[in-house]
Amino acid sequence: MYKDLTEFVQRLESEGELVRITAQVDPELEITEIADRVMKSRGPALLFENVKGSEMPVLINAFGSEKRMAMALGLKELDEITDEIRGFIKMAVEGDNESLLGKLKALPKLAELAKLFPKTVSKALCQEVVMSEPDLTKLPILKCWPGDGGRYITLPLVFTKDPTTGKQNCGMYRLQIFDKNTTGMHWHIHKDGAANYRKAEATQGRFPVAVAIGGDPALTYAATAPLPGGVDEMLLAGFLRKKPVEMVQCKTVDLKVPASADIILEGYVEPGERRVEGPFGDHTGFYSLADEYPVFHVTCITHRKNPIYLTTIVGVPPMEDAYLALASERIFLPLFQMQLPEVVDMHLPVAGVQHNLAIISINKQYPGHAQKVMHAVWGMGQMMYTKVVLVVDADVDVRNYAQVAWKTLNNVDPGRDITIVKGPVETLDHASPLPKFGTKMGIDATRKWESEGFTRDWPEEVTMDPEIKALVDKRWKEYGIE
Repeated sequence: MYKDLTEFVQRLESEGELVRITAQVDPELEITEIADRVMKSRGPALLFENVKGSEMPVLINAFGSEKRMAMALGLKELDEITDEIRGFIKMAVEGDNESLLGKLKALPKLAELAKLFPKTVSKALCQEVVMSEPDLTKLPILKCWPGDGGRYITLPLVFTKDPTTGKQNCGMYRLQIFDKNTTGMHWHIHKDGAANYRKAEATQGRFPVAVAIGGDPALTYAATAPLPGGVDEMLLAGFLRKKPVEMVQCKTVDLKVPASADIILEGYVEPGERRVEGPFGDHTGFYSLADEYPVFHVTCITHRKNPIYLTTIVGVPPMEDAYLALASERIFLPLFQMQLPEVVDMHLPVAGVQHNLAIISINKQYPGHAQKVMHAVWGMGQMMYTKVVLVVDADVDVRNYAQVAWKTLNNVDPGRDITIVKGPVETLDHASPLPKFGTKMGIDATRKWESEGFTRDWPEEVTMDPEIKALVDKRWKEYGIE
């Protein structure tokens, strides 16, 4: 893994995955237009070394391919981590076994996991330079799209603490720059940071917040991960790094932040204080509307002597964030299957912006099985936002859209196979009749059984005789077909 972002940049460059840009560029719109073209063409990471108005270089599209996303997590392929997590789940099951042998088998893995909890250090490079009079305008923060309400920090690791339990949480919530030392704090109602803030409003008043930018790329991914409430994102980062995340105490607030970070913003949010934030060109490809959100007051900025400003843009997909979502899809599939062992595979298409469509293949075992899976998905953490759950049979490749469409359009009778339910929807769902509340759809595209009321004969698929296929494979070169 990487000790910091600089080391990751060096690795990207050595692998031919990074381009350095020395021409002067404007952080207002120009970097977005360059990066958008590169992202749409599946191009390299970009390091802008001469950004107008700032001495800091800007790194963008660092996670913008499956290869770079795997590199960020120290992997050759993302599926490696899927297999590893399956191994830990198997270990946990063995550890729960009442037999002494089961417990003994689990001990080495449990001891390994225990070594990955975050550890505190007394000194850190992220505090080499201390700006006691903070000035956010010195950072090369982007204005991404013409209709945006201002400049936005788009890859912030926002650290808060549950006032009741004292546990830290790390989430990723965009920050709109209002002036030199205040920003918006875009906490959606369903997010852990917002829940911690609501508790603080009711019990303690002024709420400390710290924001980290950059550092080991595994940290940035971990902040985006859809973890269950109460699970420390830095523990996940430690698991991914195979090494504990080193944390350092902030200078002015009672929070700990990653020692490897490039930039730290320290401050607080006042109870009851709100300010209009937005609009913002969002990952849906549409502008999210302006609304009132809490205000983050920055009281101190610390950073490395030579920091890199890590950022991204979102907008009409595909964008860099698609690969962060792909990592979550692969990492959390085994946990998903632990709850729903009938699930063979799951895919969240990029065009569905991670919460509009889930394609799930299952080993169908009884009548109504597809409907059971749909409702389970809507009751599972952040999957509750999924607007459309499409369930197919085990033999369907969920990433082969042509095959999915073929099987779905042939297998579905709309009056029988579509389920409509009401429930919470993503805050960014602009189509719902009410904010945060609307309808969702499940589609059962599996083969129908007689026990599900299907009295006709289900047809066989058209396939070739295996012996003929083998013969043609053997003689292929004789045919002279390129």
